[in-house]
Amino acid sequence: MGILRKTLLYDNGISASLLDTTDIVNEAISLHGLSPLAAAGLGRTLTACAFMASCMKSREDRLSVTINGDGVGGRIVVAADAELHVRGCIDNPDAVLPLREDGKLNVGGLVGKGTMTVVRSVGMKEPYVGKCRLKSGEIAEDFAAYYAISEQQPTGMALGVRIGKDGKCIGAGGLVLQPLPDCPEESISGAEALLSQFSDVSGLIARGGIEGVWRDFFAGNDYEEYRPEYRCNCSREYIDGVLVALGEKELRETLAQEGKIEVGCQFCNRKYVYGEEDVERLIAGLSGERNRAEEGRPEGTDNGRNE
Repeated sequence: MGILRKTLLYDNGISASLLDTTDIVNEAISLHGLSPLAAAGLGRTLTACAFMASCMKSREDRLSVTINGDGVGGRIVVAADAELHVRGCIDNPDAVLPLREDGKLNVGGLVGKGTMTVVRSVGMKEPYVGKCRLKSGEIAEDFAAYYAISEQQPTGMALGVRIGKDGKCIGAGGLVLQPLPDCPEESISGAEALLSQFSDVSGLIARGGIEGVWRDFFAGNDYEEYRPEYRCNCSREYIDGVLVALGEKELRETLAQEGKIEVGCQFCNRKYVYGEEDVERLIAGLSGERNRAEEGRPEGTDNGRNE
């Protein structure tokens, strides 16, 4: 389980969010068998989405982020909800590239050039969709660009993931700074100076955890604390609904061809297998819905049309 702390800085002019997502990244590594490079790219995205989830207003709110670049990692997809459950996947979990000249993982090469799309369901009839071109592929700069372009919210963001020699994450997290309305220029300058000290945020987390980072940079500040975690929301009932939507014809054809219907979850790798009895149960439910619909039709109608 991760930790997220929110506070106000510089005479309450800057909103600051500090995250330790080491456990979340390790869960992703365990589920997907991620290479260190893939863990860095997916882990940074999971961290950013944990912050975004903490800003949701309603328990029913949802969001998804798709980073569609032309790098060796392929597409990165992360979803989150207002309960701060985050989950994600990357097309190529085995992605490998040489280290950059500064010795850091080449996340920009993993992601490449492309677009970021954010879909937020916030109780409106249609979800809000924001899209922008990737700025660098380094994830933090790309999320900052999304906030500036799609939400007109200036945002400073540092994200990092550090992987140990055993392939496990030893430090992951981030710092997000956003000016509040009427924030004075000197407060913004202070925030920029603070952010520059988080160029190695994963190292800071690895050495001291969130307690050490808080003590070094935010001692004495009150805060609200949240607990994001990697949790998939898939279930047998949800997969039932997905299959029912395919219709009886496609269900029977797939069963006849494959002998079973198997559905895998991209976020947790859980597999749901449906045999003949399971498929017949779904079809029986479809028939029951049709019968109830027929019973509810007004007299003198056929298929909804007056003759």
